[in-house]
Amino acid sequence: MISFRNALSSFRAARNGNFAVLTAAVSAALVLAGGLALNIGQVTMTRSNLLNALDAAVTSTARDITTGRVAAKDARATVEAFLLANGGTGFASEDQIKLVSLVADQKARTLRANASVTIDLAFPVFAGGSKRTINVESAAVYSDRKIEVAMMLDVTGSMSGRKLRDLKKAARNAIETLLASNSKANPRVRVALVPYATAVNTGPLSNTVFVEPSFTVGEPPRLDGPILIGGGGSFDGCATERKGSLQFTDASPYDAMINRDIRLGYCPSNEVTPLTTDHDDLWGSVDSFRAAGYTAGHIGIQWSWYLLSPKWASVMPASAKPGAYDPKKVGKYAILMTDGEFNTAYAGVGRGGVTDGGQVRRSGDHAKRLCEEMKAEGIEIFTIGFMLNERDAKDVMRACASDDKGSVKHFYDTSNGTELDAAFQDIAANIERLALTR
Repeated sequence: MISFRNALSSFRAARNGNFAVLTAAVSAALVLAGGLALNIGQVTMTRSNLLNALDAAVTSTARDITTGRVAAKDARATVEAFLLANGGTGFASEDQIKLVSLVADQKARTLRANASVTIDLAFPVFAGGSKRTINVESAAVYSDRKIEVAMMLDVTGSMSGRKLRDLKKAARNAIETLLASNSKANPRVRVALVPYATAVNTGPLSNTVFVEPSFTVGEPPRLDGPILIGGGGSFDGCATERKGSLQFTDASPYDAMINRDIRLGYCPSNEVTPLTTDHDDLWGSVDSFRAAGYTAGHIGIQWSWYLLSPKWASVMPASAKPGAYDPKKVGKYAILMTDGEFNTAYAGVGRGGVTDGGQVRRSGDHAKRLCEEMKAEGIEIFTIGFMLNERDAKDVMRACASDDKGSVKHFYDTSNGTELDAAFQDIAANIERLALTR
């Protein structure tokens, strides 16, 4: 048997030219493969950058037409100016970018655009030429489609101090961005707030809450039925979960009220704010946030759903009535935020069971179930984790988030106030983009 060393020596000593030919062939193939890979990367990156720029141009112009800032007849000039200002890449110059076509369909109230860019390939290949033209398309709606956003915000004890200040700043900025495109005559965007802790303070909707007079496991009464008040004094406005067969639905309180479990020991002072366009009212609510209590996140999710649900329209103030589940007319979005794992639940916990802080699995599972039901109704969910350390907390936030769509992501894992603010801003911008882009 010939040793490896002897075989290698024999190979090196060969003089018949086979090795040189083989080396040349392999080297050429490697260079060609590397060049093709470089070209593919160049084309892919350029296409992505151009599409993002065209999407932004079309969406921005559609928004401006919707709000009356731009006339439909001026759409082409506006899209073209935006595209040229933002469409450059590391491989393309501005003079190579062209808005090939823009069709404004006034009957369908849509903008449909096609753009192209010609680039010099980094590695020209034989007859393929040294240039490549890339085409992309985008479309947007400039209709009267409304936007409804429910922001679920964590005001639990762990949010005290700097974290709460960071949240207030980020929430105020998000409200500012979301309402910025509204016109006074015909506002498109409404925002609701759901501060939550051990429970949710229902504020103006407290008439939908059934205050348990004793430990209860059955179906709550209907809103038009008898409302029992416990013997502990005046009602504080707080609600825990709805119990019974309609727990994981958005059924009207005329079908079943929402329970206030008799074991609830803490009621946050910050009340829900139903859908509104009132900037000052929303800012005032955020400014009043106080941090205390445990984390019943699924209860916050439940009320975020109610404030967006058309089934609750009959119990809402006139200006806060949610629109129908019709994606052509109303875009519904929920932003769910927490700084820790959900750990408190009442429904399904036995008489002697630990509720506050002792129901991580139950609260998390209930949250996931509610999120799935919301998404099934067409509500798009964004989630934000703020300084999350627990694996379970991240798992719930990921599970609750809607699926990513292209460059639009839905779960944000933030580690400081700057990142929290950036996440809210990104979500606010994406909500506007998703509401307009087809």
